[in-house]
Amino acid sequence: MKLVLAEKPSVAQSISNVLGANERKDGYLQGSGYIVSWCFGHLIEPAPVHAYDEKYKKWRYGDLPIIPAEWKYIAAPGKEKQLDILRRLLNGKEVDTVICATDAGREGELIFRLVYGYCGCTKPVKRLWISSMEESAIAEGFENLRDGKEYDSLYQSALCRSHADYIVGINATRLFSVLYGETLNVGRVQSPTLALLAERDKEIAAFVKEPYYMVGLSCGNLTVSGEKMKDKDAAEGIRAVCDGGSAAIQSVERQEKSTACPKLYDLTTLQREANRLFGYTAQQTLDYVQALYEKKLATYPRTDSRYLTEDMAEGLSSLIPSVAAALPFAGNFPVCLNTGQIINNAKVTDHHAVIPTPTMPKTDLSSLPAGEKNILYMLAVRLICAVHEKHVYAETTVTLDCGGHSFTAKGKTVIHEGWKALEQAFKSVLKEKPVEETEKDKNLPEVAKGQTFEQVSAGLREGFTSPPKPYTEDTLLSAMECAGAKDMPEDAERKGLGTPATRAGIIEKIVKTGCAERKGRQLRSTQKGVNLIAVLPETVKSPMLTASWEEQLKQVERGGLSSGAFMDGITEMTAGLVKDNSASNPEYASLFGSPVQQGEVLGSCPRCGGSVREGKKGFFCEKRCGFVLWKDNRFFTAKKKQLDKKTAAALLKEGRVFLSGLYSEKTGKTYDATVVLDDTGGKWVNFKLEFAANKKYKGK
Repeated sequence: MKLVLAEKPSVAQSISNVLGANERKDGYLQGSGYIVSWCFGHLIEPAPVHAYDEKYKKWRYGDLPIIPAEWKYIAAPGKEKQLDILRRLLNGKEVDTVICATDAGREGELIFRLVYGYCGCTKPVKRLWISSMEESAIAEGFENLRDGKEYDSLYQSALCRSHADYIVGINATRLFSVLYGETLNVGRVQSPTLALLAERDKEIAAFVKEPYYMVGLSCGNLTVSGEKMKDKDAAEGIRAVCDGGSAAIQSVERQEKSTACPKLYDLTTLQREANRLFGYTAQQTLDYVQALYEKKLATYPRTDSRYLTEDMAEGLSSLIPSVAAALPFAGNFPVCLNTGQIINNAKVTDHHAVIPTPTMPKTDLSSLPAGEKNILYMLAVRLICAVHEKHVYAETTVTLDCGGHSFTAKGKTVIHEGWKALEQAFKSVLKEKPVEETEKDKNLPEVAKGQTFEQVSAGLREGFTSPPKPYTEDTLLSAMECAGAKDMPEDAERKGLGTPATRAGIIEKIVKTGCAERKGRQLRSTQKGVNLIAVLPETVKSPMLTASWEEQLKQVERGGLSSGAFMDGITEMTAGLVKDNSASNPEYASLFGSPVQQGEVLGSCPRCGGSVREGKKGFFCEKRCGFVLWKDNRFFTAKKKQLDKKTAAALLKEGRVFLSGLYSEKTGKTYDATVVLDDTGGKWVNFKLEFAANKKYKGK
């Protein structure tokens, strides 16, 4: 008798139908020489820290670091009954082989191995490794079961990830909570992710918009523009020279260009685009596509590949036309089968890209929940677009001279819609139209080199520079995926924070702990999150360092690094963290605990009236109202100025300070201005600039 252990009851039911194990028992199904049972996700979890020693029930610096010599595990609360059933089945005399049928990935491997080990089972293990829950895929998987030992490295990687998160989380959370008298949740991946949010919000708060000016000409039905200029007087001079004058076309350049077909979806790109199109969070998209997988409508979702394997090529000739026919908005869109564009064995590791299954066209899609249907449509559209033809267009650039000044206009003409026709058809039926990028290039009238225009009309438009955009779930996922990439050779595998399977959970945890919040589609750090990042050292909050740990986990998974070497590094880092942070930083005390008592008083807090004292990294209100003037404030550093004691004192006393020689990042020149304290009570103290009327943005 063979025992099959699935991750969820629904998956166990699908497997039972294929194997003919249809006799229902308490906690399992049986028949045709098989017993099919299931977990409820994680049945086994790491024991709480006080299971190692009762003294750990109290949080004390002297007990750190806590590094288990031998790991302990317990049954997950509420799941004890199913665990007892599995223990009996795993050790039953009738079972001679165990088949691991949990999800084919790192976490699924860990779920099975912990149960197998916890129950003391030593029977031989086979591994079911499939990317679809369709009956044909399950049947083929059972015909090609693999030796469980082939996945020992995958298990070691999963175990290392679990142990590293436990060690860093327990020690760092207790360390900084004890130091600052408030519970501060710190994590190996969540803290660097929060640091990305906090840094972006800091840049936004420090941004000061600067005006620019553009001269535009109307030449009949042709409109052209000059370059952006900082100097309004100079721009006005050009406008005056050109207005009513004559203009001549110097050149007309036309280039044919194309946009290649998009790649298939991996989980992260699917989550990013679902956020752009529908506003779904990463977790919502993961939940929807996981449900589609379990309903046999989509392939395995937790993948980092955007290609398919060669053995799938033959089936695409029937899959793609049938998927296209199932789309109500596809109309007469011609189907192409350029499948070579999506086949690449070298770029597929554990699982290929996420695509619809052959079951999808046979299903009544109108019965699906809206979220699942939208995600399934995305998968179907992307599959068809990925094997279609390029989008081809012509780009025309017209250069015109007027009064010795150059002006340009750009136009774009579509030659062949290609794959974009279907994408636009899909977007046109959405209830809420996605926010598209502004189309800068319009169709241009027919013009020729040497053509002249008389009595042209010139105008002056004022605009302002824009601050960095707040993170959305889309852009944060991109930042997490690319963290550390700049430090790597071009041909090396990219680093990143977390994995496609874990990033959604990381974001949710940051929000749940109150360190970040959602504002519409934006993700913003809270005051609590900003304060937490302020006290954490680089070893805990550095995205690049954590990305390096994540890359090492991949090496463990592939047998290139031993689990012992990885854990030695984590243990050493944690011990160093505790040693280097034996006392709280007095200047941060006002953010969390006792009032600041150190440092010279420079003035009164504009928020609460408390005394503002100098610390090593800033000027802090001694009452914990959150007012801080950071010495490395980006507003000042961007202008190559230091927020020193003298400047801070002037801002506190007068609310403003005149500074000369401020550097402009845009022009590379310097200027003089008055810096005004513009505090609105938010998590960052803001500043703005005031200029003398006749010296505004005059470069020296």
